[in-house]
Amino acid sequence: MTEDLSPAERYAAARERAVEQATALAGFREMYEFGLDPFQIEACRALEAGKGVLVAAPTGSGKTIVGEFAVHLALLQGRKCFYTTPIKALSNQKYADLSKRYGADKVGLLTGDNSVNSDAPVVVMTTEVLRNMLYAGSQSLLNLGYVVMDEVHYLSDRFRGAVWEEVIIHLQESVTLVSLSATVSNAEEFGDWLDTVRGDTQVIVSEHRPVPLFQHVLAGRRMYDLFEEGEGRRKAVNPDLTRMARMEASRSYNPRERRKGKMVREADRERERRQRSRIWTPGRPEVIERLDSEDLLPAITFIFSRAACEAAVQQCLHAGLRLNGEDARARVREIVEERTAAIPDEDLHVLGYYEWLEGLERGIAAHHAGMLPTFKEVVEELFVRGLVRAVFATETLALGINMPARSVVLEKLVKWNGEQHADITPGEYTQLTGRAGRRGIDVEGHAVVLWQRAMSPEHLAGLAGTRTYPLRSSFKPSYNMAVNLVEQFGRHRSRELLETSFAQFQADKSVVGISRQVQKNEEGLEGYKASMTCHLGDFEEYARLRRELKDRETELAKQGANQRRAAAAAALEKLKPGDIIHVPTGKYAGLALVLDPGIPAGRVNGHRGFEHQDGPRPLVLTAERQVKRLASMDFPVPVETLERMRIPKSFNARSPQSRRDLASALRTKAGHIVPERHRKGRAAAADDREIARIRTELRAHPCHGCDEREDHARWAERYYRLRRDTVQLERRIEGRTNTIARTFDRIVALLTEMDYLRDDEVTQDGKRLARLYGELDLLASECLREGVWEGLSPAELAACVSALVFEARMADDALAPKLPSGKVKASLGEMVRIWGRLDALEEEFKINQAEGVGQREPDLGFAWSAYMWASGKGLDEVLREAEMPAGDFVRWCKQVIDVLGQISAAAPREGSTVAKNARKAVDQLLRGVVAYSSVG
Repeated sequence: MTEDLSPAERYAAARERAVEQATALAGFREMYEFGLDPFQIEACRALEAGKGVLVAAPTGSGKTIVGEFAVHLALLQGRKCFYTTPIKALSNQKYADLSKRYGADKVGLLTGDNSVNSDAPVVVMTTEVLRNMLYAGSQSLLNLGYVVMDEVHYLSDRFRGAVWEEVIIHLQESVTLVSLSATVSNAEEFGDWLDTVRGDTQVIVSEHRPVPLFQHVLAGRRMYDLFEEGEGRRKAVNPDLTRMARMEASRSYNPRERRKGKMVREADRERERRQRSRIWTPGRPEVIERLDSEDLLPAITFIFSRAACEAAVQQCLHAGLRLNGEDARARVREIVEERTAAIPDEDLHVLGYYEWLEGLERGIAAHHAGMLPTFKEVVEELFVRGLVRAVFATETLALGINMPARSVVLEKLVKWNGEQHADITPGEYTQLTGRAGRRGIDVEGHAVVLWQRAMSPEHLAGLAGTRTYPLRSSFKPSYNMAVNLVEQFGRHRSRELLETSFAQFQADKSVVGISRQVQKNEEGLEGYKASMTCHLGDFEEYARLRRELKDRETELAKQGANQRRAAAAAALEKLKPGDIIHVPTGKYAGLALVLDPGIPAGRVNGHRGFEHQDGPRPLVLTAERQVKRLASMDFPVPVETLERMRIPKSFNARSPQSRRDLASALRTKAGHIVPERHRKGRAAAADDREIARIRTELRAHPCHGCDEREDHARWAERYYRLRRDTVQLERRIEGRTNTIARTFDRIVALLTEMDYLRDDEVTQDGKRLARLYGELDLLASECLREGVWEGLSPAELAACVSALVFEARMADDALAPKLPSGKVKASLGEMVRIWGRLDALEEEFKINQAEGVGQREPDLGFAWSAYMWASGKGLDEVLREAEMPAGDFVRWCKQVIDVLGQISAAAPREGSTVAKNARKAVDQLLRGVVAYSSVG
């Protein structure tokens, strides 16, 4: 090739090679056995040129190489590099990788649990740790040259995303930022914002997967390709799948629906039987066996349920599935026994160790957040080593550590999102299937979706072929953020800083499109106005009268509905346990026994907690043996007590037998009673003077006699509807401009009212609040200020602090949680009272919880478990009482420990026992399974 070049060209190429050899990148490339991809080289060159970079690339493409180059540059330049990750598991993994490459003396680790060599030139940490260092003005920030933000797309996370923006905004200008993200559809927009707040930032987007991904559908005994083979970006859906979906949809034979006087012909039955024999959803053991036979293991099967993941392992064990030979089994046992040596035998039994080990020895495991962290780590290690070949996991694994597979299986394309069963999005599909294909091991990766009834191959093709994963800011100011900002920058500068957030950047950008729509609407309004012109008079005035009439009738109807709701709520407030009522409407209509009236604790009229709860929510036992928490919508009319009966003290709402016995007694006691029908009163509109006046004016108006009156009225209706829409758009423009700063102003006003701030001065109470990070930061600060936790033992303090962090996975649909008696119960009651006061203050200052700002109600559901564990009770007893998986228990304990650490640092040193008891509580919680779980 070089022979074809002229002498001048050869000289230029030689000079270019010499320049390349002199770069830091050349030395860095020699550290790796494989060559770098073009996007990696482009990003590394930009870094070496002094630019910040945003790298958006698919899972498994090797974007962390760019982060490691930043580490390499920092060490060459004698500066520091902080490598941040969203979760502790990733921090631990990255710490191990970098220590192996650069030596343990040059690499440190800082997470909520661990602090190792924190003064090293390279420190791996969770993003929250860096945020806290920035607010505290830590000395560790001196000589900081590079910050790597791995998985920066976590910025969209509703609960933790704000931390990423806080770090990006507050880092010194001299720090070069390396942002590593999954493939997002608005990388350029995010890059524009980074360019605005961080200076020169180069955006590098790669959609190329280093290991190609093939999409399949498994139906019955056959594996179908999702797409036809062919050239071009837009691939056609496999016609076999389309035909199969059509055939299933058009099945005519149903033995329950025989046509009158006609027998279904035997030939039809035979054809139906053949069709059914070809199309079914294979069972989990069948799927794994099929993948094994086609050499598509190791595989991760995503199931959107923890219980189903565990059930899948058991199904495979019962089917006699074995994926490991004798040597592999022995190696698995050796590794597992080594990693779990610190766990006492009695705890192993409680944790289901032996069943778990049997699955691992056969090469099969579950992976979900309910597992003990130690168990999850072992599964991850064995999977990477090839000793576990089939993992059944929830979607949390897709967002976590480096655990690629040859194949990924999706059982369903629908998951529970906390409120309803919803289709997974293209972004979620990409994230899940992105784990298929191990770089340097597999030639290709495979995504397999199991056939389900009513599946649409076109919909699946849309998921597989779309790369829409937009990055949306979840940034919201908090109380802690406000006092930290004011202390560092003062109110005015803080407000300006917040206006530079990505949230405000996106909001301002969206206003442009809305403004264009307002202009179009105004043009439309002119046209509608011309079309409703009447030769007899001013039709706009006539239309206004018609609108007034309609609005007045609607207003009276609403008033009537509100009065009926108020009467119904007042009737519900009078209910007592043991009242027998008749539920008038809804899913649980009929006879019911009140178990708990469901009136919010400490409610007073006008309190926002009442509105949030939507009035009393009685817990009832229906005549059909169901225990349900009802809502006000189930009582459109006032409820009356039909009878009363005693509820046995032994009644347990979770026991089917207990429910059956009490429901039988309920039917015997009141089954014969027929409730009175509620009679409707005379409509308010019939006697309203305002309505009578408007109707008189309408009849007297000249346009009332127009032959084309209704035609004009239709145009007038369109005019008013478009005008209403235009006003709403104008309000949206007004609402989106300076939204973050306005929220900050309201938070500062509330904190000033409570004497946490005085203009630009942060008071002593404010300085305490600055050290409390968490969702209920202000509540924790108020509890310290009012001495709510004084005099509590360490175990009692742990129980109270648990209410600041715990949130039940499911909506509260059962009886009140069990609480420790004595001081704990009183302190928890006082915490709820303080929350009620804060809640009312937030309402007064227009701080809206629905927008993610403000203090939610403390959840007391973990108090008893935290108290028992801190009191030294055994794991078996605590988990049995808690009724939660070991992994959840450990995670909540870790979060309680984290907040206790903050409280011990923030609590007064003199005249208070809280700081000392918080430290003791940490020691008492940090034992057994909680202590030997390195991540949480």
